[in-house]
Amino acid sequence: MKKHIKSSVNIFNWNTLIVTALSLTSTWICIELGWLMDFPLTIIGIAVVFPIVFSIGGAYKRREVALTHYGNIKGLARTMYFASRDWLRDNNKEAKANQKEFKSDINKVFISIREFFLTTTKEEQNQKETELYRLFAKFSKTIEGLRDRGLSGSEVSRVNSHLTKMIMSFESFKHIFQYRTPRTLRTYSKIFIYLIPIVYAPYFAYIADGKSLVFSFVMPVLFALIFTSLDNIQGHLENPFDQIGEDDIKINAEKFTDSLEL
Repeated sequence: MKKHIKSSVNIFNWNTLIVTALSLTSTWICIELGWLMDFPLTIIGIAVVFPIVFSIGGAYKRREVALTHYGNIKGLARTMYFASRDWLRDNNKEAKANQKEFKSDINKVFISIREFFLTTTKEEQNQKETELYRLFAKFSKTIEGLRDRGLSGSEVSRVNSHLTKMIMSFESFKHIFQYRTPRTLRTYSKIFIYLIPIVYAPYFAYIADGKSLVFSFVMPVLFALIFTSLDNIQGHLENPFDQIGEDDIKINAEKFTDSLEL
């Protein structure tokens, strides 16, 4: 039950109340003044619902691609750690230090990735991205420690190729975060979400003619709830990295690092 309540809070917010209030007020004014008009509902589908649903579809696909890249990063990091732990038979001080360094580097990289996705300004993004690439460079030096432990050059090259793929997956991950639904389309949807309930107030008054006042307000409330809930769903899917929505991609660096020993 608590889960459903939390989901409802994410779908309905202050925008829902504002649009509902606008819709009810404009409908009541039209009823009082006798402004009745029969409008075609197809305009709503074309002008509002279709663009929002299209945006939701695009945001969902980006989230799925982001999950794929995140899975690749985790898989590659785990494989590199296993290489430091299992590919050699040495069990001396240097070997244990190298394994510990691998684990530490992986943890720092995942924490840095999480912090990068929580940035809100371009300056913060640039700063966190620079820090992350310093960590990748440090990781590259840690991999060279395998060579010092006696791993063959071809095997060290394989581990380095895993790091290359990890960086490539992060780049794709990053671009999904930075390039989202076109702002013009988002602005267009927002404008019409607020306009349609007001413009269609004479239609709501028209279909309410002869009915009780309570039932007269059912349609305007439904329109407001549908429009704003779709917009809120799209908004949460738009940025699946901010750790706010239920469908966000959770980057739990600590849990992943602890699981390396399992």
